Amino acid sequence: MAKIKKQSAGILLYRPGVFGPEVFLVHPGGPFWKNKDEGAWTIPKGEYDDSEDPLAAAIREFKEETGYNLKGEFKSLGHIQQKAGKVVSAWAIQGDVNEVNVKSNLFEMEWPPKSGKKQSFPEIDRASWFSLSQAREKINSSQAQFLDQLITII
Repeated sequence: MAKIKKQSAGILLYRPGVFGPEVFLVHPGGPFWKNKDEGAWTIPKGEYDDSEDPLAAAIREFKEETGYNLKGEFKSLGHIQQKAGKVVSAWAIQGDVNEVNVKSNLFEMEWPPKSGKKQSFPEIDRASWFSLSQAREKINSSQAQFLDQLITII
């Protein structure tokens, strides 16, 4: 039986900034990401299966991870393959959200490991706006291609 590749869909929200475009990124929640910063941030995204439209999944995941519902004209940024093999498709849309008011859904995992105890953690624990140069330092290196693609469409 062939292993099915995991696929995610996400949104790269952008807005005009004083020194050029700014992008909205989120930091994964949970104990594994607690002390990681550079290279740990990501576009709001999540997994979907073949029965769901990727753009619809991206919009759903943005709402689940931030509490914000986006509407408007979404522009495809294509897709990339991350180091672990997951394929991520992304769309860009211009907009503005207040990162302070972000409300993420929760996930549950055994923590500490092998303790038998389940704990809940926010899927994202922080969100922020970054200039494109700042975003290049913060974003998962595989997803930096989405920043390049964004420049070509705005």
